[in-house]
Amino acid sequence: MRMERVDALLNSFENPKTIFQRNFSLGKRRAVVLFHPDLSDTYTLRSILRACAGKGSKDASLYDLLTDILVVSEAEIVKESEAVNHILEGDAVIFLNGIPDCITVNTKNWEKRSITEPPTETVVRGPREGFTEDFKTNITLIEKRLRTRKLAIEKFHIGRESHTAVGVCYIGGIVRPGLVREVVERIKSINIDSISDSHYLVPVLEERPYSLFPQVGTAEKPDAIASKLLEGRVAVVVDGSPIVLTVPFMLIEDFHSGEDYYERNSFATFLRVLRLIAVAFAVVLPGLYVADLTYHYEMVPLKLLITVINSLKGIPLTPMWEILFIMLLFEIIREASIRMPKSLGTAMSIVGALVLGDTAVKAGIISSPGVMIIALSSIALYTVPAIVGTTSLLRILFTLVGGLGGVYGLLLASIALVHYLASLNSLGTPSLAPFAPFISGDLKDGVVRAPLFSLKTRPEAIGSPNKRRIG
Repeated sequence: MRMERVDALLNSFENPKTIFQRNFSLGKRRAVVLFHPDLSDTYTLRSILRACAGKGSKDASLYDLLTDILVVSEAEIVKESEAVNHILEGDAVIFLNGIPDCITVNTKNWEKRSITEPPTETVVRGPREGFTEDFKTNITLIEKRLRTRKLAIEKFHIGRESHTAVGVCYIGGIVRPGLVREVVERIKSINIDSISDSHYLVPVLEERPYSLFPQVGTAEKPDAIASKLLEGRVAVVVDGSPIVLTVPFMLIEDFHSGEDYYERNSFATFLRVLRLIAVAFAVVLPGLYVADLTYHYEMVPLKLLITVINSLKGIPLTPMWEILFIMLLFEIIREASIRMPKSLGTAMSIVGALVLGDTAVKAGIISSPGVMIIALSSIALYTVPAIVGTTSLLRILFTLVGGLGGVYGLLLASIALVHYLASLNSLGTPSLAPFAPFISGDLKDGVVRAPLFSLKTRPEAIGSPNKRRIG
């Protein structure tokens, strides 16, 4: 039994043999089911075929098949032009002779990773569920957290060849008017062969895609995404990626942790202040060390200065080049430890750092204070892992400025950095909010984390039309 439109559909594939075809009858009408054997569950398909065999009236329609036979299956009537995409997603597509449309039945059977705690967002208290690479699983995790009729998810596909599923999630009545439309339009404007990860969408969602600083938030946990949606943000879920994007974004979000909301507010505030100090320390300390040893000996306490000067005897490199050389060594060790097999990575990074550092100091190539400064700076960077790439580059820039312009150069660079950050925005929300512009109501969840029940209003910087969330 052949149908011309089925033959045409099969011939549209480079190798038609990759798609399997099964024929059956529905009443007096001929029917064909097409499916991809590697993506579909054959057990479900056999159940469907058994359910259809010998059923239906003489003039059975797609509606009859959908409502009377496939009543327990996840099925829908779609246009014939959409059939190929459904087959490649693992669905079975049923054609009835003489009827232009077709029915798709969910028979997906993809291998997927189980739900585990994300490696970059581990917590002592709070939920440990993390997103996976499966689109449906991620959407389900969000829907499980937000059981409200106002939760809306707009689904579409991006990529000429990959047809990657993308879901834009928001809560009606809380999200800012026009924000969802702008996000959807920007994503749909992408004309690319394939989308492999959610990061592919970041450049079109950012106002300044070449900026050193992020303008799109990321999260790997459903509870974090649920809280951001409830503040009026939009979340973007991409099939194949465990990272969910959120907009608008404020830089202070990177200094927040999901665990902050499960700890006492006093301790959570202490941790946020600690993270801010650690990042500032990590970025500025190498440059300040270079500036002091190059131009401003008088700023260093005498006993410490004597110790440092003694350790620098015989070092062939100037302070600036010495610090940059040590940074390069640490970055090489870090990159190598990430790329190595897990069984070797940790051991090699520790041994490499100890052996290289100790040998280089004893050989008189670098000094002990320089190694200590970079070690402290590198550890401090990872108090906020989301911006390690940004802070690593800033650290190099500030070291160069300190070596060339001294403390005055560092002050000017800091002012220029703050001015630049104040000019950034994420879909209408200033990146430095609630500090620049100053929004007093949002300070309760900025650096300070006020008690949960005092956070009665949503962040004003986000622009939600529904201001109140408690009371």
